[in-house]
Amino acid sequence: MKLFGTDGIRGQANQFPITPEVALRIGKAIATVLRSSGANRNRVVIGKDTRISGYMLETALTSGLVSMGMDVFLPGPLPTPAIAHLTKSMGCAAGIMLTASHNPYQDNGLKIFGPDGYKLTDELEEVIERYILGDEPEPTPMSPERIGKAYRIDDARGRYIEYAKHTANNISLHGLKVVVDCGHGAAWSIAPIIFRELGAEVIKTGCDPDGVNINEGCGALHPETAGALVQEHQADLGVSFDGDADRVIFTDATGTPVSGDRILALCAISLKEQGRLKGDTMAATVMSNLGLHEAMKREGISVLTTGVGDRQVIEALRAEGHSFGGENSGHLIFADQATTGDGILSALQVLAMMKRTGSTLAELASCMREFPQQLINLPVASKPPLEELESLQSLLAEADSAFGEDGRHLIRYSGTENKIRVLVEHKDADTTATWAQRLADAIQKDIGVPA
Repeated sequence: MKLFGTDGIRGQANQFPITPEVALRIGKAIATVLRSSGANRNRVVIGKDTRISGYMLETALTSGLVSMGMDVFLPGPLPTPAIAHLTKSMGCAAGIMLTASHNPYQDNGLKIFGPDGYKLTDELEEVIERYILGDEPEPTPMSPERIGKAYRIDDARGRYIEYAKHTANNISLHGLKVVVDCGHGAAWSIAPIIFRELGAEVIKTGCDPDGVNINEGCGALHPETAGALVQEHQADLGVSFDGDADRVIFTDATGTPVSGDRILALCAISLKEQGRLKGDTMAATVMSNLGLHEAMKREGISVLTTGVGDRQVIEALRAEGHSFGGENSGHLIFADQATTGDGILSALQVLAMMKRTGSTLAELASCMREFPQQLINLPVASKPPLEELESLQSLLAEADSAFGEDGRHLIRYSGTENKIRVLVEHKDADTTATWAQRLADAIQKDIGVPA
């Protein structure tokens, strides 16, 4: 059994593994694996988004940690990148974020950061998983006098607000009108303040969480909500965050969503112009559009291609010593400023680029053309190895021959949901649609879909 997916542990709240019983074991496992010999390192910060199940998990997780002698700091709802920042700045052994990101409120999960503010390696996750599942001996209970304590942190929000503004050199956003959609998630009490304090006129939405409305018809999954407000208020742009605010989707002054790949392209070009793109290289996942590669080649920028997940992008940047990368899903990694994807920080960087150049977002985003792309998500009851799907493999060979250098396909199982994702790109839109459906049909023939 494997608990960790591409981005921590995730599932339906109150169902295995997202139960208070498992959360208690997770707390004990993290304390056992990440405990430091230094007294000031036996502490953990726990953040959460606005899901109602966060109360249940926070309490159980805290119990597991303090039972193993760890002190726990509880700042309440904060963005995931704020927890990564606090973990490092407060000298903690670990940071834990309770979130299921863009998923509906019925789901929840855990993202874990090490003392350096980076997400854990696969190797550390595997060790923690063995303790959770009982494959390692039960940790020895602490004696009563060594049990830890739990503390509320009242100034955590202010710490992150000042950090975020500092990453953009406290740039003045005076003269910009921005729609800020927090998706009723973790950014609701922070993001509008940051943009307003820097001088922008802010129209906020998605800032009334009730425990069950996170991501519902708003935020990064629904940028059209911000887009409509951009049009209504004649704003310069909209920024829409997902549930834990580590991703951001932009809409331009016409209310039209700007693809994540266009944002990656304009950021890379701007950073190179400023001398801030180390090695004239950026990183992007296999999901990025071929048009991004075309634009980067034209600008003399190399592209490191990684597997899916912001952690894989970050690992590639760290290994090669580069400064920028991301995913077309809205994860942007400004590695000189942050240890993880940060939607608020990323929005500030893009706004700074607009101010520096005097350009609109649409003008900056016109730096690349996009190949027609189609993504089909199919629910699956099981995940057999793709190489065992005979109909699919036969069709893939045919597609490779037909595409040449004019297109590509990418088929993978989701790491967080019971789905298979079929992506097809080609210079010709009709060819893209035809092949995407043919590949989806072949998958359904090989493994079917749940009733």
